[in-house]
Amino acid sequence: MNQERIYQILVGPHVSEKAVLMSEEGGRYVFKVNPTATKREIKKAIETLLEVDVVDVRTLNVKGKVKNFGRRKGKRNDWKKAYVRLAEGQSLDSAIEA
Repeated sequence: MNQERIYQILVGPHVSEKAVLMSEEGGRYVFKVNPTATKREIKKAIETLLEVDVVDVRTLNVKGKVKNFGRRKGKRNDWKKAYVRLAEGQSLDSAIEA
């Protein structure tokens, strides 16, 4: 996998109540990722960019909501979510500070 692809995989962190609880309790973090990214690519990108050891990656395709925009119906984009579990004793807080 080339260096450009690594930077295209991670879109950003996904912050919600559930995501914050997971990060505090069990060392699991949630990211928005490119919809075409595979679990292996996600693992490699996080290990390379954040310099942590990834134990497990689980992915989920999130369907975009149908919303009303005035008199018209519209649809938000579909996106992909990745639940990442880090090795015991590691956290992203320590990886970012270093």
